[in-house]
Amino acid sequence: MEKNPIEAFFDKLASCIDEKVLIKLTISNQRSKSSDLQSIIVTLTNLKRGFRLNFVYRHTTRDITKNYEFDEGIGIIRKALTEDFFNADLFSNKEDIRLVSSPGGKIKLSIQKPTLQPVTEFHHDHIKSRLINTTGNIYLRELGIINANWEVRREMSDKFRQINRYIELIEPEIKDLTLPDDYQVVDMGSGKGYLTFALYDYLANRLGKIPVMTGVEFRDDLVKTCNSIAVKSKFDQLKFNSGTIEKVELSHIDILIALHACDTATDEAIYRGITSDASLIVCAPCCHKQIRKELNVTSALQNIVKYGILKERQAEIITDTIRAMILEAYGYRTKVFEFISTEHTPKNVMIVGRKTSKENPEKEKIFRDIAAIKSVYGINQHYLEFLLA
Repeated sequence: MEKNPIEAFFDKLASCIDEKVLIKLTISNQRSKSSDLQSIIVTLTNLKRGFRLNFVYRHTTRDITKNYEFDEGIGIIRKALTEDFFNADLFSNKEDIRLVSSPGGKIKLSIQKPTLQPVTEFHHDHIKSRLINTTGNIYLRELGIINANWEVRREMSDKFRQINRYIELIEPEIKDLTLPDDYQVVDMGSGKGYLTFALYDYLANRLGKIPVMTGVEFRDDLVKTCNSIAVKSKFDQLKFNSGTIEKVELSHIDILIALHACDTATDEAIYRGITSDASLIVCAPCCHKQIRKELNVTSALQNIVKYGILKERQAEIITDTIRAMILEAYGYRTKVFEFISTEHTPKNVMIVGRKTSKENPEKEKIFRDIAAIKSVYGINQHYLEFLLA
């Protein structure tokens, strides 16, 4: 008799743990959308008392890490998939295994070739620190990225890689800027502050150009936590303010950052940057809902937006294309590229605009081209156009 998908999955999981080939297990897709627990990430870790399963509980505003012996950990995983989550994605050196459950009770198990770099070492993370140093780095410790020995925690290696990639991408843009001594950097929607702290660290300690930097975040608990970490790190000119991108009061902006601001919040951030005549605008957009709702294609292209996932991707392309074109119209030299591999995050497009002139002499032509795009897809107005109008 063929084994049911859940038991087959747990047999695979036990084998990966026993053979020490587990890279990571991600448990996701909440059964209750009101739950504060967003996902659970499980990895192997080698402690002084032996191998354990390391659990990172990802909540909306915090991460909690715990270690369990194998049997106890597998029991917790089974309970999580029964009561709290629908999906499990297991990555190992040998294969990738995906378990998907539906609210109706249907369960599907799929297996494919491995997609992640094989793991051969579990003592500590061996990723080169690159532009961000780990030794003595208080904010990385307080944010849970490194341990008490200043080593990158294995379950946070993706986040550390993302931080370094972010600084690598932004470094050449910042190095070429001519900035005043009291230049202002604003991070709109700073969240837990991972990238905000990293940028301040790079500017102050690598470039020796200490900024006046503000993180804007509407969740008061995150603002309080990040301000406490800034004090501990002795980042004297880094402050976090409670507020929204649209309404926060700022004297002026020289560098504007908005990473993963949802839907039209990205447009509000770009608008604040353009109207402040910011020298540099850096965005990593997500949740492109506004244009998707407006799509009304009646031409031969209608089949492109016939299917849900393809419609979503088309909306993303159109939204970010128009954003980039509007930046160009307002005198920004604009680039759009992959922020980091989708292996680490699906929110991987970055838009960078560097101010080169007051206004593009081809501004009117650019907006005619934008109008042509909107006409093809039946779009009335891009939200950034509305703000600038």
